Amino acid sequence: MAKIKFIVPILLILFSGCSIKEYAHTKSKIITIKTDKLKYSDLGYVKNSDDAVSLELFVAGKMIQNIEINYLICVDEGCMSKSSFNEEYLNASYPDELLQNISLGKPIYNRKNFVKTNDGFEQYIRDDNVNIKYSVDSKEIRFKDRRNSILFKIKELR
Repeated sequence: MAKIKFIVPILLILFSGCSIKEYAHTKSKIITIKTDKLKYSDLGYVKNSDDAVSLELFVAGKMIQNIEINYLICVDEGCMSKSSFNEEYLNASYPDELLQNISLGKPIYNRKNFVKTNDGFEQYIRDDNVNIKYSVDSKEIRFKDRRNSILFKIKELR
């Protein structure tokens, strides 16, 4: 009986990563994602609260993918750690919080090479694993890694 007292809370924590979240903000955007495994460019929704983000991707009014980012990253195929998601869908060298920070327009790589602009900021990050140009302004979030052929754009509707 004592073991059950410990197992139930652990299971709740593990499965709460993929549970339905309440989001404080929902905005429709033009979302472009180009990676080896994900190719998408159309209308989508970015939903977020303080600790979670959801990218709902639509084609012709039908949701084709939902990416939930919280403690885990959940896609239609199931949930995984952020580092596992990066390894499978993006690049293993990326920091765990990369996708969440891009989705919210926050600085990446602990603000490395952060340059404030009139309407946002830019970051250029280059090393043996990446060649990234990341820019955020009031109209668009743009992440491009030339070395790994990865592009994310989240653009305001006009």
